[in-house]
Amino acid sequence: MELRQQLKLSQHLVMTPQLQLAIRLLQMSRIELLETIQQEIEQNPALEEAGDESDAATTAAETEPEGPDTNDTALKEVAINEKIPDEIDWQNFDEYNPHGRMGANFEKKRETVGFENFTSSEETLQDHLLWQMVTLDLSDAEKLIGSLIIGNLNADGYLKTSVKDLSQAADTDHALVEKVLRLLQSCDPAGICARDLKECLRLQTERSGIDNALVIDIIENHLGLLESRKTPQICRLARVSKAAVKEAIGIIQGLEPKPGRSFADNTPGHITPDIYLYKIDGEFVIVLNDSGLPRLRISSLYHNRQLEQRRSTHQEKAYIQDKIRSATWLIRSIHQRQKTIYKVMESIVKFQRAFFEKGVAHLKPLVLRDVADDIDMHESTVSRVTTNKYAHTPQGIFELKYFFSSAISQMHGEALSSVSVKDKVRAIIESEDPQKPYSDQKIASMLQKANITIARRTVAKYREMLNILPSSKRKPIM
Repeated sequence: MELRQQLKLSQHLVMTPQLQLAIRLLQMSRIELLETIQQEIEQNPALEEAGDESDAATTAAETEPEGPDTNDTALKEVAINEKIPDEIDWQNFDEYNPHGRMGANFEKKRETVGFENFTSSEETLQDHLLWQMVTLDLSDAEKLIGSLIIGNLNADGYLKTSVKDLSQAADTDHALVEKVLRLLQSCDPAGICARDLKECLRLQTERSGIDNALVIDIIENHLGLLESRKTPQICRLARVSKAAVKEAIGIIQGLEPKPGRSFADNTPGHITPDIYLYKIDGEFVIVLNDSGLPRLRISSLYHNRQLEQRRSTHQEKAYIQDKIRSATWLIRSIHQRQKTIYKVMESIVKFQRAFFEKGVAHLKPLVLRDVADDIDMHESTVSRVTTNKYAHTPQGIFELKYFFSSAISQMHGEALSSVSVKDKVRAIIESEDPQKPYSDQKIASMLQKANITIARRTVAKYREMLNILPSSKRKPIM
């Protein structure tokens, strides 16, 4: 064995800075893109937001480094795949809303979120309990324990941390933790700070003064049977009539199994679409949403300074060229991002035209490779484009990922999208008799009669995805 030096020539892919930037911007959501643009404007003095004056903007071609330093290898701009024509005015951010071939002259007022949708934050469960804890006569050590208990409540108001762990965190004994816990359990809402469903219901019956022995017996011993709708077994074990059990169950159903539900953040989240899809004269028009996006340009100060490179030192030239190159890369990458999004949406419209015209029942099976082959791009590029991007369509607002789904075969005819089959499962369950809910096997048989071949376990999977209970738990308690 010996050590020796060898020269080896090989080829391998290198992620250039410009390609990394283009990929990073491509997978960003609209909010992340706005934050990135604002951050770049703050950090790069060569990049600025253009005003309304058109004569102040300079084109990207003018911002390319000139003079003897242009051939400097360290300062060369690295080209990326899918070049964008040099004649495009990179300064004008209005070009990031290309209406495309389908509607070059189309203009339509954007839908914007009104000021009435911005409201103050609501009181949280923790805030409500901390406010009540102030009214209790507690020592500093007890207040610390109370804060730990309140901080460990989940969204439903249950305490999922053991008393042992709380005592160790507060460096105190179990008895003191239990004392503070009982005090907090007496706070509003009733049943708060319970450790399980049984304790939660018992706290509410005590608060309400319910002394029905059968109600307490069912809560303590037969919650599992009640959940499974096995009322005959409850009657037999409790040795009471069916009418008495039905009355007791009615009282239990009036209790709140999730005390923290009333403090849940139910504020609707507003989605700003990246794409608007309109149907004009029988044709679908794609419009990219440029509302709120700043118009970028290269700073005229830096552009003029670059033209006067003979008066600058080498360090000044390198700094100016680096900042101008960075700004140009950002503008080009943003334009390429918008262009790619448009191409992907155009391909989706071509594949899913029936859905946009008629609804979810006509959604066709589609995979990323189909769109990638159609627009001559890599599958990973399509995946990045469709992540966290939303489209406003005649059927509603959807994430671009929604239009991609697996295929469910039919005995006759074309395959169906799994999304449309899932919608059929929902429709069947909604139309069933509440007293005789359909089993998963029955639903599979009904779909098979409708020319859709699907297994029982697939129906169960779709039902769980739709947050629908099984038939044994959908049946009302008699």
